[in-house]
Amino acid sequence: MRRIRPSAFIGAALVCLSTLAQAGEFTVSAAASLTNAFKEMAQGFEHQNPGSKVLLNFGASGALLQQIAKGAPVDVFASADEESMDQAEKQGLILTSGRRKFARNTLVVVTPADTASRVGALKDLNAPQIQKIAIGNPASVPVGRYTQRALEAAKLWTALQAKVVNTQNVRQSLDYVARGEVDAGFVYATDAAIMKDKVRVALSVPLQEAIHYPIAPIAGSTHAEEARRFVAYVLSPAGQQTLAKYGFLKP
Repeated sequence: MRRIRPSAFIGAALVCLSTLAQAGEFTVSAAASLTNAFKEMAQGFEHQNPGSKVLLNFGASGALLQQIAKGAPVDVFASADEESMDQAEKQGLILTSGRRKFARNTLVVVTPADTASRVGALKDLNAPQIQKIAIGNPASVPVGRYTQRALEAAKLWTALQAKVVNTQNVRQSLDYVARGEVDAGFVYATDAAIMKDKVRVALSVPLQEAIHYPIAPIAGSTHAEEARRFVAYVLSPAGQQTLAKYGFLKP
């Protein structure tokens, strides 16, 4: 199994974040799968709130949680799973009263668009022609945890370990598939949608749990009002319309 440790990047990310925040600016740390939607969301928020500036920090939810726990100047946290937000809540890092679910997603398997290999079911990943499979590192990447649970339920997790290429976040898995560096990868449906010309959705993965995205203001934020307003904007009709545009489902 090839492993990439997101913790190696935590220190550098903390330094970068600490130099970004200026007066009138606040930072939103969001799951990598939210990149496109939140970039547009930030523009909409700034248009409605003149003088406010949203600084966006994207990564695996687990890595973002570690940054926040180590003191990164973050004001809002949006994760791709309840588990990461639960950990943030247990550590007293978020305002529990402001925690909200704002979107849902689905898990899919993608293959390079030009591949001749056909994957119609999870068991097909065990075929000899499928040699490398991109999976987010379950230790820090929510999509990796969802993937592990699905493969364990299908009794394939152990059998596929020799093929697994662990990635830092879901977008890295998507990039590996798009470039043909792996034969298949597990990503969210919203990620697959932004590269329709380079990846093909082979199948939707059944899960026993829904993929919910929670958001919350950070406790002790020095931009508490902006953080509260941004969370409200994400939940507003305008914010939900932006999320729907990028394929996210209602919470």
